[in-house]
Amino acid sequence: MTVTTNTPAIDGVLGHIEAHLDETIEKLKQLSRIPGVSADPPPNPALKESAEFVRAWMTEIGLENAEILEIEGVHPYVYADWLHAEGAPTLLLYAHHDVQPPGRPSHWKSPAFEPTERDGRLYGRGVVDDKAGAAIHFAALEAYIKQGGLPVNIKVIIDGEEEIGSENLGAFLERYRSRLDAEVIVLTDTANLAAGLPSITYALRGIVIVDVEVAAIDHPLHSGIWGGPVPDAPLALCTMLGSLVDAEGRIAIDGLYDKVRPLDDTVRERLEGLPYDEAEFRQDAGFLDGVQMAGEQDIRSPYEKIWHRPAIAISALEAAPMKGASNQIVPSARARIGIRTVPDMDAAETAEALCKTLHERAPWGVQVKVEVKAKADWWITDPSGEAFEAAERALASGFGRDSVYIGCGGSIPFVEPFAKVLGGVPALLVGLEDPICNAHSENESLLLSDFRKAVVSVVYLYDELSRLGSSKS
Repeated sequence: MTVTTNTPAIDGVLGHIEAHLDETIEKLKQLSRIPGVSADPPPNPALKESAEFVRAWMTEIGLENAEILEIEGVHPYVYADWLHAEGAPTLLLYAHHDVQPPGRPSHWKSPAFEPTERDGRLYGRGVVDDKAGAAIHFAALEAYIKQGGLPVNIKVIIDGEEEIGSENLGAFLERYRSRLDAEVIVLTDTANLAAGLPSITYALRGIVIVDVEVAAIDHPLHSGIWGGPVPDAPLALCTMLGSLVDAEGRIAIDGLYDKVRPLDDTVRERLEGLPYDEAEFRQDAGFLDGVQMAGEQDIRSPYEKIWHRPAIAISALEAAPMKGASNQIVPSARARIGIRTVPDMDAAETAEALCKTLHERAPWGVQVKVEVKAKADWWITDPSGEAFEAAERALASGFGRDSVYIGCGGSIPFVEPFAKVLGGVPALLVGLEDPICNAHSENESLLLSDFRKAVVSVVYLYDELSRLGSSKS
């Protein structure tokens, strides 16, 4: 691969970044101290503070029209632009400023909302998912603007509800669609296959989230006096949940696999060409001794399982009616179930099938309530063409090695609808997570050496994409 040759303009931009990278990391720490958990319902003062910090940062680096975009009852988005590159394409940059709940405080080695550096990593909730995704662009944008201007036009959207599925994205698009025209989407909320290995994501799984509640009696009972004839709601729920997979690890819901798209030869070749070490995979995931690989046993590639096959997980399970209760028959139990969907599964059909299955498999006549909490579609693209070639060159310049194309087992609700409303423009998904970053878990962290490489890559990416053609906006 031919790596982009430095020009004097690029040299000046890179010099500015090197001189101010520590300041960028300090700003990232400041933003990461704000506990903007989107699972806490609006109005959420922390997310308002987070949005205001992002807006101010955008203004400080030289972006224009920086504004908090609000819809009643929705966590705030933030927007800014810079539109002075006449005849150049327009890029729509996306990241999010909301974060997951911190999890178990006892499992953090340093406080979740006090970013802490150790061993070349920055630890804290949101430092990699996805406040660093915004920070790498802010560093590159500032450097270009301070050196005389950008080679492309820029529109920036920083989402405030991604971690809860961007559930109001439809309303946001309806209100603010006119501001968002662009020729390329650049999204920095994905992962690299390994530390130091730049990766471009071409596929995302979708997700269906369902809450189920099982009830058998109207109040707790003494398990010694009543146990036996009285149905146990948690046991009923566990029976239902256990029936959702078979002994081979396949999801046991009738018809679920009927629409799963078979892999074509190109995708299989990509999978086979990726580096993989099972021992390293198990270590990175934190497998306990003796625990076996899950999922369909006839599919050996973990990447195929994660990126191209549906999966099911129980993300929440509770039953106790009161803290410290014991020796009771608990009257009700609840669980949250998520199914990751892949091409060509339909989210609504998957949700309906899951709800139907839970009702049908409820034992002992227990009462079942099921509520669909969220749905997000899968997304896949053909990673070919000038924009992807530009991304390959830029990542090679920033990381010093060729990039790979990967899928992602997670869901980013923004991508599919935005690519659709913009007429199918290229969407470049590049990010900063590595296998041990613990996004969504305790001790989330950012590899600082990759952060620097990613900033440099973005500098080259703007330059490379400037040659794609004139802007329509």
